[in-house]
Amino acid sequence: MLRSASKVRTSLPSLSLTLPSKTLTSTPTAAAAAAASRFGPEHIAAIFRRLRRNPEAAVRFHVWTRETLGLPPSLRSSCSLAHILFEHGLFERARVVVERTVRTFGASDVLSALCEGFRTHRTHASVVCGVLIECYCEAGMTDGAVDVFLRARRMGISVSADVLLKSLVDSDQIVTTVLVLEMSGELQGGSRTPDSLIYDALSRGGSEKCLEIHRVLVMKGLTPHVISCNRFLNRLCKANQIETAHKFLLLMLEVGPNPNVVTYSTLIDAYCKRSALVESMKLYRLMRERGVAPDVVVYGILINGFCKEGRINEGHGLLSVAIDNGVMPDVVVFGSLMDGYVRIGDVDEAFRLFKRMSNEGILANIITYSILVNGFCQNGRVREALGLFSRIVKEGLQPNILTYSNLLDGLLTSGNLKDGIFLYSFMVREGFELDEVVNGVFMKGLSRAGRVRDAVRISLKSGLQLNLIMYVALIEGWCRIGRIHDSLKTFTRMVMYGVKPDVVPYTVLIKGLADQGALEEAMILFFQMLKKGFSPDVVMYCSLIDGFCKSGNIFVGLRFYEMLIRDGLVPDVAIYNVLMNGFFRAGRSSEAFELFCQMKENGIHPDLFAYNIMISGCFGEQNLTKAIQLYDEMKDRGVTPNTITLTILINGFCKQGMVADAVQVFSLMLEQGPSPNIVSCNSLMDGYVRAKNLDDAFTLHEEMIQNNISPDIVSYSVLIDGLCKEGRVEEASWAFDCAIKRGLLPDVWAYGILIRGYCKAGRFSEAMMLYDRMVADGVTPNSLIHSALAECPNGVMQIDK
Repeated sequence: MLRSASKVRTSLPSLSLTLPSKTLTSTPTAAAAAAASRFGPEHIAAIFRRLRRNPEAAVRFHVWTRETLGLPPSLRSSCSLAHILFEHGLFERARVVVERTVRTFGASDVLSALCEGFRTHRTHASVVCGVLIECYCEAGMTDGAVDVFLRARRMGISVSADVLLKSLVDSDQIVTTVLVLEMSGELQGGSRTPDSLIYDALSRGGSEKCLEIHRVLVMKGLTPHVISCNRFLNRLCKANQIETAHKFLLLMLEVGPNPNVVTYSTLIDAYCKRSALVESMKLYRLMRERGVAPDVVVYGILINGFCKEGRINEGHGLLSVAIDNGVMPDVVVFGSLMDGYVRIGDVDEAFRLFKRMSNEGILANIITYSILVNGFCQNGRVREALGLFSRIVKEGLQPNILTYSNLLDGLLTSGNLKDGIFLYSFMVREGFELDEVVNGVFMKGLSRAGRVRDAVRISLKSGLQLNLIMYVALIEGWCRIGRIHDSLKTFTRMVMYGVKPDVVPYTVLIKGLADQGALEEAMILFFQMLKKGFSPDVVMYCSLIDGFCKSGNIFVGLRFYEMLIRDGLVPDVAIYNVLMNGFFRAGRSSEAFELFCQMKENGIHPDLFAYNIMISGCFGEQNLTKAIQLYDEMKDRGVTPNTITLTILINGFCKQGMVADAVQVFSLMLEQGPSPNIVSCNSLMDGYVRAKNLDDAFTLHEEMIQNNISPDIVSYSVLIDGLCKEGRVEEASWAFDCAIKRGLLPDVWAYGILIRGYCKAGRFSEAMMLYDRMVADGVTPNSLIHSALAECPNGVMQIDK
């Protein structure tokens, strides 16, 4: 039985066209009523036939009979109007008419009335019947929809069951849905079975009603095939309805059909993509309990899931389980594990897996090779990556854009700009379509090498629209070479071209400004960023604090530190390092020690830089005992001293007059490493000079040359100073000339040492000649030189001239 039309809402959408207002009245006039009494259905039908070619006129006539004559539309006239609109392709407006007709004449035989029009109108019967079914369903008259569907099928009209089934499911007509499937038995021989039709409809509805419908289907003896269930389960997972999919699997286990390996693997994969590895492993154990043997696909999904979560050991354990169960992993499984090890930086284990795969007779593909190339490049082992690349070519594999991109990044990051440019040029010659990733890598490498103009040319030549990563590479490149103005212009251009900045370009710019000492501009940019709603990170705060501390304004640096704490950020070791260094620079050593203790209390372990700062600060405060304690502490904590650490010790010992201890540290560096550098040698040389041991100072100078450590102007300045203090001015002058012959440019300190030496030896004319030479070389004299020359006869007068 059809539902009563009186129970249906009466607010109907109006037609899109009406008669002009002058032809309409709110109520029919007496004349109009008289005309209407003589206006029968046959006249209306005849007029609709005449208006068949003019749908707009047909609509206006339909409205006119209702509004002006007061004649309610009949079933026949409404169907005629719908046919005219369908015939002219006005489907949406035809649908409005059919919907109004269903709501008005729902209890009548609308299908028969529409079928009469098929004789005279060129309308598609299946389309018209499909719209009629939809309108019945939308009106809540599902019995009418089922009736139209079944009658249309018996009349030979091809009507899709999809819309009907979807509507029945949504309206909780579960039993009716199953009956429709039973009654439309001719569907059994079609390309899609009844259960595939209903599951298709259910998947679009996205409802848990599928559980009840599945149970009813099985009770009726219409048990769906497991393939249909798997297809439906896959649709639920893709729609992110994993909980419903899991319930559906449990229902299959309860009533059938029995899930197969595809059923389990589909749901396991969905959980892994959601990082729900606990649920994935529960399903893995369930399938084994139910006697379904996991295949290589299942193991591959699980291993890949564990590797992406960084749980490499568990993934590797599953590989062993698979092999023990007679499942030989394929190249995809090995590739997942190799990628996992590369992600955690263990490229050696990834390479061992690669060799194991080869020993098992599994041929590597370009993906596994690319994973290894990427791993070697990320660890700075570019030579091994190049060797692997040669192996790819020898084995006849075609490197893909990802392989080239990883190798290009490795070459440029390691500073091998020449080979990086060659590889990029080769890719261009070979016709590779270089996307924004490759061009971004190349631009970043050029920018890091200081060739920012070349990076800009590449961006223009490629024709690609620059993304945020590319703009950041350019901004960082300009900052590296001190071109802050150009970096700001690039930032402005980025915003102008619609690329929305995040906190990264702001961080790069603020760090560049702070490093260049442009602290006022850095602060302005910082507060502009805050106004735009961006939250500064620890790196940005560190750049600002470091800039102000190095400029001697530790007060402002501490204010930014307080802002960092108020923002809820946790200071890292770098923040503590710049503050401790700032305190020592400001002569506030007690606060530096207090901050060092606070850092350890907060659970932050001091790194190498922290210990270097503290040890250097202790020597600066002449606190030798504390410096040695800190040195012993860092070794006990497993922090390995570097060249800078040991150089600090040598310099500190020498300034304290403990040259023997400095020599012992220097000898330790020569024997065990790390190797001393020019600063280490200069510090020890200065210690020898302070101890008036010039012979050992010159011996060290000769050893430096023999060990390919080129003395710099500081080295010669130390020797010149020692010779001058002993009154050996002639030898000091010779050392000065040696420095110039080695291509070294004397600075104000080198000139000053020798000028003061000449003055003390009474060789005033030579002092003035050296002064004139210094000025001619563009070196500006300092106050010490002026005070030394003031002692010369007529020295001040000559300088003034």
